[in-house]
Amino acid sequence: MTPKEQKAQYRSERLAARDAVPDEDRIEKGLAMAAHAGDAIAVGPGSIVSGFLPIRSEVDIRPLMAHLRARGARLCVPVILDRSTIVFRELVPGAPLVSCGFGTFGPGPDAAELDPDVMLVPLSAFDRTGHRIGYGAGYYDRAIERLHQKGLNPRLIGIAFDCQEVPSVPAEPHDIRLDAILTESGLNFVSEVIG
Repeated sequence: MTPKEQKAQYRSERLAARDAVPDEDRIEKGLAMAAHAGDAIAVGPGSIVSGFLPIRSEVDIRPLMAHLRARGARLCVPVILDRSTIVFRELVPGAPLVSCGFGTFGPGPDAAELDPDVMLVPLSAFDRTGHRIGYGAGYYDRAIERLHQKGLNPRLIGIAFDCQEVPSVPAEPHDIRLDAILTESGLNFVSEVIG
């Protein structure tokens, strides 16, 4: 099986496992993530943190994002511009959200575009070494690469449920490794301590 085929299999299996998590458990697991990471992620006044608004069966990290905002972080979320590009628009309380395609919502085009210092990254599967499998479109890999080209090196924290872990993600040259993984069991640093 090629790495691409193995990733597709893991993606399908782990998303099915995530889909099977009951709604009430998903809420509790999201609150556990906020409790584990709300004070452990290093942010200061003005730090820019990209989160995401949940789609499908993703964990709802809005409690974590609210806690980081209370600690002084500026929040942004990804907005799909086209089939290959996402940007991160500032998420401010009370601002309207608009449909951004693929079932996502985010701030409209009048919102500020920000370059994140910390990225909370959704995924379909992960392993303990910090390799992730996204949803297959490569949006985050390209967005992170664009930040690197600007000389920026955001800290990358994968967000998933425990049930999305796989033994080993077949890494490919374009894959970007996470610095940490946050699940309902805790925040696990896999490269350097970024807390």
